[in-house]
Amino acid sequence: MAAILQLLIKFLHRSSSALALLTIIGCSVIQTSSNSAPVTDTLGENPTPEETRAPSAPLTLSAENTGPVKLQPVTLIEGLEHPWSMAWLPDGSMLITERPGRLRRVRNGALEPAPIAGVPEVLAVSQGGLMDVSLHPRFSENRLVYLTYSHGTPEANRTRVVRGTLQDSALENLEVIFEVTQAKSGGQHFGSRMIWLSDETLLISIGDGGNPPLELDGDLIRKQAQNLRSRLGKIVRLRDDGSIPPDNPFVKSAGSSGEVDPAIWSYGHRNIQGLTFDPQTGRVWATEHGSRGGDELNWIQPQENYGWPLVTHSKEYSGGEISSEQSRPGLVDPRVVWTPAIAPSGLAIYRGDRIPQWQGDLFAGGLVSQDVRRIDLDEVGNVVNQETIEIGQRVRDVRQGPDGWLYILTDEPEGRLIRLEPEAE
Repeated sequence: MAAILQLLIKFLHRSSSALALLTIIGCSVIQTSSNSAPVTDTLGENPTPEETRAPSAPLTLSAENTGPVKLQPVTLIEGLEHPWSMAWLPDGSMLITERPGRLRRVRNGALEPAPIAGVPEVLAVSQGGLMDVSLHPRFSENRLVYLTYSHGTPEANRTRVVRGTLQDSALENLEVIFEVTQAKSGGQHFGSRMIWLSDETLLISIGDGGNPPLELDGDLIRKQAQNLRSRLGKIVRLRDDGSIPPDNPFVKSAGSSGEVDPAIWSYGHRNIQGLTFDPQTGRVWATEHGSRGGDELNWIQPQENYGWPLVTHSKEYSGGEISSEQSRPGLVDPRVVWTPAIAPSGLAIYRGDRIPQWQGDLFAGGLVSQDVRRIDLDEVGNVVNQETIEIGQRVRDVRQGPDGWLYILTDEPEGRLIRLEPEAE
């Protein structure tokens, strides 16, 4: 029965007869449409960050051509201080960033006691600090490691990207290749995820700067997300040395007038902390924090405006409206809206061979929801269904490892590295 249901959902979900059949059987269906109307998920819990949950029971899945699969979260490493991101080295070891400003290495299943030397000084305040880590696509040749971090003071700070060569246990030849041009105050909304595209250009998410009453240039700073002269509230695209690719969507518009920043790839974003690229389809996906509710999953395409704060499903933290509009012609609607907020951070597309029924699915971490959402996509990028994998701690990052399993980092003072594994029989 499970196989029949999944086949119907995967391939016939837009058919009225399939939906009718599923209704008769009693299956819960999340309806989508080809015009990108968002799926609204109101099933998420919304505990405070201080709340914790008991360890979760194993998750049972089944799909066509496979039997049931029981998975459980297995803790591999403990004692990480607010870990933020991870990347695997060719020798099988792993780099993990800790937000206070340390780059750690896990080798042979153990956390090395001494951090990697040479990491730049970071502003570790509130949401800021050392954040994403990514290896150059040709790391084996050039040993280049890329880091994002918050730089400056609490009164004047910005997101930066630095690269350096990893030699033994130190980063050398550090070079700042990108930074947000406007300084802001406070410790909110740095964004900071990085992904590589097939042409070896780099996408970087930049947050809008923060919540009211924070201002910049005499207006709410979040309005910079609609300002094409500003890098706040954007995804930018760079060459590996930080230079601007000549085929960026706004290069011709930029000219010599300075009316548009040529680094911009897409805009109208609040704070993207989940970003992934699917090399099989060429699609870029992002998860974005809303304010009070209204978290989003978006399919990112160049030159598009994703609406923040002109249109949003979010409310002010005070409870009032941010905008009376949730959609507008010319602005891109989200594929999923989560209300209450899950506080999404970390996003992976599954292309491993361990769990065949997960092929092409997205996995989104949730800080507030303390779980991972499996998002089932059809062949054209519509959301078919969602499923919750309970973790019991704030999930900061989700990655597919080179071994084909999913790995998770939890954002806690004693954070963990977790792998989802089959339950032992």
